[in-house]
Amino acid sequence: MLRKIRLTLAVVCFVLITLLFLDFTGTVHSWFGWLARVQFLPALLALNVIVVVALVVLTLLFGRVYCSVICPLGVMQDVFGWFGKKNKKNRYFWSPAKNVLRYVLLGVMIVAIVLGAGSLMALLAPYSAYGRIAQNLFAPLWQWGNNLLAYMAERMDSYAFYTVDVWMRSLATFCIAAVTFVLLGILAWRNGRTYCNTVCPVGTVLGFLSRYSLFRPVIDTSKCNRCGLCARNCKAACIDSQNHRIDYSRCVACMDCIGKCHKGAISYTRDRKQPNLAVEQDNRELVDKNRRQFLATTALLAAASAVKAQEKTVDGGLAVIEDKKIPKRSTPIVPPGAQGLWHVARHCTGCQLCVSACPNGVLRPSTRLNSLMQPEASYERGYCRPECTKCADVCPAGAIHRITVADKSAIQIGHAVWVKENCVPLTDGVECGNCARHCPAGAIQMVPSDVDNPDSPKIPVVNTERCIGCGACENLCPARPFSAIYVEGHERHRII
Repeated sequence: MLRKIRLTLAVVCFVLITLLFLDFTGTVHSWFGWLARVQFLPALLALNVIVVVALVVLTLLFGRVYCSVICPLGVMQDVFGWFGKKNKKNRYFWSPAKNVLRYVLLGVMIVAIVLGAGSLMALLAPYSAYGRIAQNLFAPLWQWGNNLLAYMAERMDSYAFYTVDVWMRSLATFCIAAVTFVLLGILAWRNGRTYCNTVCPVGTVLGFLSRYSLFRPVIDTSKCNRCGLCARNCKAACIDSQNHRIDYSRCVACMDCIGKCHKGAISYTRDRKQPNLAVEQDNRELVDKNRRQFLATTALLAAASAVKAQEKTVDGGLAVIEDKKIPKRSTPIVPPGAQGLWHVARHCTGCQLCVSACPNGVLRPSTRLNSLMQPEASYERGYCRPECTKCADVCPAGAIHRITVADKSAIQIGHAVWVKENCVPLTDGVECGNCARHCPAGAIQMVPSDVDNPDSPKIPVVNTERCIGCGACENLCPARPFSAIYVEGHERHRII
């Protein structure tokens, strides 16, 4: 019964969290956005004390149920493991804890948090890893399915569905997500929860707490016949059936061992006998040994991004319209509510939830090494509409603070810069003024290019004190391939 309850809750959480990354209508976020905020590392970075304390208490009471129910990456590994069982049953076995690797990676994560190395945090954080997989691999399939339904509905004169653009936000992030998906799939297929118990820093922290959990699986030595069936079905490889020991720092409370034991020798109950003292002593000795050694650790692979091939479209079959290219900005643009580059670097885990939720195609993962996979704004496909606060509403880590529509209109994330060489009135001799007409802040005015000739072509002048950096001017500028006006970001946002 406990296993069925755990499976039901895990499936519900996994499906709802996945829908947070797939839903492009915002409906799921309004009801179940809180599931992203109860993830351990985002809650910790957001200083959400209530959630962190609740997860700690949950672990001290029931063990690592967070890993087996709430964490989407852990549940995804169980899915791979379930398919692996179809190929070979009773395939797991007891193995000693790899504490050297576990605590070194935990130390790397702590250093990354202290130094504000967001890219390193993003690589190690389990929730962020799953977010990248869902946004880069699952979301396109979901959107293509939606577009197919929209096509079929249109043929039946129904508009219950509408088509959405399917495009790659970042090649580097896509490659990282694909490699992570394949590696985790292989590990879980063959060995179960290897990632959770050797790599994941969140699993290491919760594993330390779960050693002292009140309720846990306990082996009744009077009933156990050392058949090893529990160990061969333990995805965490934490049961030493020959010595009647369970390493609770790795046990994820999946209850599989209880269901497999034919003798009823394992039960989930309050442990009064503390049968794992030997394991605890071994773990302490390994930790002490590791502390005495000088650990040389390092290694991040820098993913290089490739330039996306530009597709050509035509205007009425007469002229080729080039797609816009990304201008070279001295300072990247981060969304309103992020306060600035420094704040994003220290808090963002690169989970891609804000990228998935952005309805205007503005946010995409950064390809810069120092901010890899963290959100940046660019305006080739749309601009940051003043009435939209989706990214701030969904961020679970506090990297983008919640703001109101009124607040957003007063936040300056950058300022527009005019490029004379690209401006249509000067290059083609035609009237334009698109940037001035569509500026929501009224920060652009058209003035004669020759002050002595009122009839000369009019060019834009930017009032940088009023400009909020929304990118409407850059996005709607007809100049190709580079806009005649673009937004330069601010390292620290300002209030105007």
